[in-house]
Amino acid sequence: MNFTLPYDQYLAIHRYKYLALYHALRAAILDGTLPGGTRLPSTRKLAELYQLSRGSAAQVYDMLLADGYIKAETGRGTFVADGGFAALPAGRAEGDAADASAAADMQAVAAVPVPHGGQVAPAHGRNGAVAGNAAGSRPAAPAAIPLSSWGERLMQHHGSIYEQRGEEIVSFCSQGMPIKHFPYAEWRSALNYAGGKNGGRLEGYCPPQGEENLRRAIASHLRVTRGIRAEAEHLVLFSGSMQGIVILTQLLLAPGSPAVVEDPGFHGVRKAVEICGGRPLPGKVDGSGLVPQEWAAKLLFVTPSRQFPTGAVLPLDRRRHLLEWARRQAAVIVEDDYDSEFRWGGRPIEPLKALDREERVVYVGSFTNSMFSGLRLGYALLPPSLVQPVTAAKALYEPLPGGRLEQRALARFMQTGAYSRHLRRMTRLYGERARLFRSLIAERLGMLFEPLPGDAGLHIYARWLRSAAEFAAFRAAAVRRGTDFRDAALYRATPGEPAACFSFSHLEAAGLEEGVNRLLLAWDDVQNGAGQGIMRNKG
Repeated sequence: MNFTLPYDQYLAIHRYKYLALYHALRAAILDGTLPGGTRLPSTRKLAELYQLSRGSAAQVYDMLLADGYIKAETGRGTFVADGGFAALPAGRAEGDAADASAAADMQAVAAVPVPHGGQVAPAHGRNGAVAGNAAGSRPAAPAAIPLSSWGERLMQHHGSIYEQRGEEIVSFCSQGMPIKHFPYAEWRSALNYAGGKNGGRLEGYCPPQGEENLRRAIASHLRVTRGIRAEAEHLVLFSGSMQGIVILTQLLLAPGSPAVVEDPGFHGVRKAVEICGGRPLPGKVDGSGLVPQEWAAKLLFVTPSRQFPTGAVLPLDRRRHLLEWARRQAAVIVEDDYDSEFRWGGRPIEPLKALDREERVVYVGSFTNSMFSGLRLGYALLPPSLVQPVTAAKALYEPLPGGRLEQRALARFMQTGAYSRHLRRMTRLYGERARLFRSLIAERLGMLFEPLPGDAGLHIYARWLRSAAEFAAFRAAAVRRGTDFRDAALYRATPGEPAACFSFSHLEAAGLEEGVNRLLLAWDDVQNGAGQGIMRNKG
């Protein structure tokens, strides 16, 4: 199975990898992110994910087994033991994912400094009791996040960029999930259940916050797969993640105020800031993602698990810097985890939200990439103080929200395990296509593009190795040859190096080969003068 652990935090305080992994697994079990009955990966898979020997992975399981945290069943596998570990109580303050002894270690490497007064976040011990700080005092509740003037007033009242042609085009622009691989039978079963007497009454409209069963299913999914202490009451569902981003921007950003956006980054976020009357403040991105700075801003948008569009992974030290900045500035960080579901290499990356101890991170996700494009469903996991304002704003924009049947069907789809099975199948498929496409680029287009490394996601970001003029000529020649790709300049607020974004997930092996061959022919056209001729004519 796929799950995320706070491994990096424990690796910083334990000399040996197997000890760090033991404490990370124990912490996830103690705080309920890995509930009783959860099936754990084999020792071979665990060793592969965390770069241990298989013997060390087996030692980790032996230690957990001896402590009673897990159980092994012959012929079935290894599971989290049932009972004895407290599930996360609804609405409690975020706490360190460890028992009292591990909490002392974690304070030394906390993602953000402790609040003034020496108080630390509570840790749930082996018996589920809350452990206070050294002085025995209880932690203060997180401060409420201030709203914009628009938000305060509200609370007082409670496609492709290329021209389509008649001929068949091999497009490297995103076209969503290949629908023929979607599990129609299981989805129809979920729809039938949602529309039947067992699915609940269908009259009336969907509540603004979203169907409770779906929010519970998403919270459970995030706890296991992303290592986030998620609760259903802190989730709000939207008609796609962009609706959530726009509402959050309007609530949190005062007119004329700056908001940090990655450069390059998703242009939709930049437009949302502008439309809401804010000023996009470009944040520099390098090979390790967003470069932390002392921005004079109260709102930041970031894609730490897989930077859009470069695919860079934000390292732990930078994540901590961002959280420290948010604490000092009393700012909010919106974490956009747009395609983290599909990872075919390396270990899962712990989200920024999993490190958040001061309730300053909003975690935004979507089902657009993992399901089908017609199912417009996104969600935001919010700090408690933002749940009511965001729900009220959602109700203002959609006083009679629809989609009740689809939300109930998706909840059923997730609860029966069909969603997890679907993700595993698609991850294997996308991994095969990504490896094939990277090999084709290296073999045939290596003189033109340098793909950035990556082991997740649905597109590849590739640097152009020649001149900007040649890049423009190549793009024009590629369109004439019946293929297209996205110019990465679309995602830049400031000038930068020429680069391309190649979406590959919708193309089968034959389509990938045909597309690369057409790109090679387009480069031949440029070298023979056809591409430059087009540019001269345009001039």
